[in-house]
Amino acid sequence: MPGQTLFDKIWDRHVIADLGDDYALLHVSRHLMHDGGGRGLQVLKDQGYKVRNPDLTFATFDHVISTEPGRTHETLKPHAARLYAMRDMAKEAGIKLFDLGQPGQGIVHVMGPEQGITLPGVLLVCGDSHTCTHGGLGAIAFGVGATEVVHVLATQSLVQRRPKRMRVTFEGKATPGVLPKDLILALIGQIGTAGGTGFAVEYAGPAIRDMEVEGRLTVCNLSIELGAKIGMVAPDEKTYAYLKGRPYAPTGAVWDQAVADWRSLPSDSDAKFDVEVTVDVNKIVPQITWGTSPEHVIPVTGKIPHPTSVSDPDKQKALQSALDYMGLTPGVPIDQTKIDWVFIGSCTNSRMSDLREAAKIAKGRKVSAHVRAWVVPGSENIKREAEAEGLHKVFLDAGFEWREPGCSMCLAVNGDTIAPGQRSVSTSNRNFVGRQGPGGRTHLASPAMAAAAAIAGRIADVRSI
Repeated sequence: MPGQTLFDKIWDRHVIADLGDDYALLHVSRHLMHDGGGRGLQVLKDQGYKVRNPDLTFATFDHVISTEPGRTHETLKPHAARLYAMRDMAKEAGIKLFDLGQPGQGIVHVMGPEQGITLPGVLLVCGDSHTCTHGGLGAIAFGVGATEVVHVLATQSLVQRRPKRMRVTFEGKATPGVLPKDLILALIGQIGTAGGTGFAVEYAGPAIRDMEVEGRLTVCNLSIELGAKIGMVAPDEKTYAYLKGRPYAPTGAVWDQAVADWRSLPSDSDAKFDVEVTVDVNKIVPQITWGTSPEHVIPVTGKIPHPTSVSDPDKQKALQSALDYMGLTPGVPIDQTKIDWVFIGSCTNSRMSDLREAAKIAKGRKVSAHVRAWVVPGSENIKREAEAEGLHKVFLDAGFEWREPGCSMCLAVNGDTIAPGQRSVSTSNRNFVGRQGPGGRTHLASPAMAAAAAIAGRIADVRSI
């Protein structure tokens, strides 16, 4: 028998029935819900069904809540009813909900790993495209649509088609100032936002093995920006150390059995992938996006590209449209670009390691007078831990605003927006037109790069600070 990939080993474990043509009915190990999930629970109730396995579903508030200090359920009146309805329906269904102010509340893709709900070998779904984040712990994890959410609630199963397999090997070692966010942005720039379409992507190589778990979660988070629903990193000793002792992780003898099983998951040495991609990490410098797609990314030392840098006429039009929207001039060094906002947060970069990297840059410095800068922790637990370390004081002393946990300005449906024409450096994952508010202009970067931009008042190379 030929060797198996990490993906295939986990997929095969979850097949309830082979439906042919690469389709299968899969058992769902874990189901996560955010505050948009109340509709699914209501549909289920209206159809006369009950939640099949409420003990395997976990919910939190994150997308539509305010992150204003001292916020309550009522801070954003238009969304209050949704929160109350979700809370009541979760209680009725027997689903664990992490409510505002409770340990565990936070961005759904931060909360899952933090609580030990996400484990190696599980198949996890959530009604959000960045569910691929959880693959950083050696899980199959992907986003599902509203109808699929109802199906999972009712049956704890889902029909899916097996994707092809891609392995991305990050060779070499990251140099100072280069963070996991830079690696995944560089990959997207290398193969494009459609490069991973139809694939489950496994990230491997020395740079991934050197990376801590939170960095791996960041890399997997942007798999969907690569076009892939699924991104994965094989579990190892760092994974086990990260998970041990977390609230929903196994304990005692079951922990030992689990770890022994998890050790069998990494891809076999003779496993075959449909596509292999190699990235030379030694050549990567801090990255920054310039346009309206994650693939519009260049080194911070680079210049804004000209549409004629590509030969395809349609792509030339797309680049010109991005330049027009972003208000940028081809040939100008990107690090001369003045900014108005900095946002440090989102399911991509709001964990403790991200806040520590940003705080290193902020400590003893001041946010530029014309810049408004926010730091939004990814969860209530992270907020408390950061405050215990004094990180909030570092940020506040530097002129950053310290907010409550939530998705915040990543998607701008919660009152957290930038004004039309304003320019933001953001640690989030999407820079589409209007993503952070109508007419807002977004540049994606690492936490360290974002903090450097806040201090400099413009896009800046963090290595110069």
